[in-house]
Amino acid sequence: MDHQPDHPYPFSLLKGVDRCRSCRRVGPALLLLSIGMFPLAGCTYYQVAPGTYSTTPVSKFDRSWNAVIAAFDDQGVNVSHEDRGSGSIRGSKGVINVSADIRTQADGSIRVQFDTSGNTASDPGLIDRVSRAYDRHMGR
Repeated sequence: MDHQPDHPYPFSLLKGVDRCRSCRRVGPALLLLSIGMFPLAGCTYYQVAPGTYSTTPVSKFDRSWNAVIAAFDDQGVNVSHEDRGSGSIRGSKGVINVSADIRTQADGSIRVQFDTSGNTASDPGLIDRVSRAYDRHMGR
């Protein structure tokens, strides 16, 4: 095979048509190979070393607490008071006050009680919607 270029600049991108015959065959193959490697450049896999990775499970209380906050948010109840130590969350939606009391029982289960006060006649279904939103966030 003749590897002598037909042009003094055989690999010039501007003079690509003037390359030697063997360069014309290898060039497209290299181009396809390099294009084929681009998708792989973004793929990275990091494996965690065995025995070095652990997570602390979310407590039942924390899970219930977060579900109450999310349920209040879902139903437009503005939280005005949170006291994790006593397990109470208070808020309001318009003229209706909404409260949630979260208690850990002797057997380790969690009891959540929702209450409303104020002008509940303006939205009598609010407490039921909050309760259903809580159940949804708890995966029930």
